[in-house]
Amino acid sequence: MALSRETIISKTHYGLKIFAYVFRCYNSNTVLSLRGRNCIPVANPLRDNSTIKITIKDRIATYEDIDDPTIAGDVFDFASQHFKQEGEELLEQINQALFLNLEEKQEEETAIDWLEMAPKPKLIPSFSYFKAPVKNINPDATVNLSQVFQFIVSEDYKQQTFTLRNLADKPTARNYKSASFDYVTFSGTFSKRADKNLLKHSGLLTLDFDDVKELEETKEKLLNDEYFETELLFISPSGNGIKWIVPIDIKTDTHLNYFLAISNYIQQTYQLKVDSSGKDISRPCFLGHDPSVYINPKYL
Repeated sequence: MALSRETIISKTHYGLKIFAYVFRCYNSNTVLSLRGRNCIPVANPLRDNSTIKITIKDRIATYEDIDDPTIAGDVFDFASQHFKQEGEELLEQINQALFLNLEEKQEEETAIDWLEMAPKPKLIPSFSYFKAPVKNINPDATVNLSQVFQFIVSEDYKQQTFTLRNLADKPTARNYKSASFDYVTFSGTFSKRADKNLLKHSGLLTLDFDDVKELEETKEKLLNDEYFETELLFISPSGNGIKWIVPIDIKTDTHLNYFLAISNYIQQTYQLKVDSSGKDISRPCFLGHDPSVYINPKYL
């Protein structure tokens, strides 16, 4: 693959990995936490007492100083300040520093070169989507993580979520949730919602945490976990729980064994109890409104 701004962006999740690399070079513990297309503001290691916000615009990561909007640019402008290079020299520095293994662009491109540079279709895990109420066990559609992300961040479930969180009586709230919220089965597609009716496993596992006291702190811990990559993470419709979706490889072990092992790891590492319903491949996961939902940048 030829070395260019476009190919670097395609191999660094819109340039977010370049930002992360620069932060690490300054012994920074900063972790980029993406919410939609915006990252939570972080300290700028290149300038004292400066905070920047990073946003994905037109498929490239950009930054802007919160206090001084004139200090802004895209990820290459930011990297240029660190590497003290510009143009082709900057691209080569990024290529080498991040081990992207991109070759220098040759004067003549072959047909194979162009095929290599063509966008590759992203394999986004898909699963079944069901209309409310939860008693409905017949899937309405097959959806993917990107679509569910859009559902959750949109206004579609905002009114139901607001109503649920204002119901003080637990039995009433439970009945309202069961009757009012659409849901998905993150772990696979089904002809009907039952483990025996699984059509295809998605390679995803849902970890459900109820009654979490420190929501934001817990979210950050899960997002920064060194062993498990977060595919999707959002606040439950009730407002006091977390849904954490992680990838598993069912070619190497069963869904149940993964669930038991990861649950034990979470308990030992974070002292968090995982809802045991996650052991069921067909477990329903209600979709509420959460504007701070996190999705793995590779699906954007």
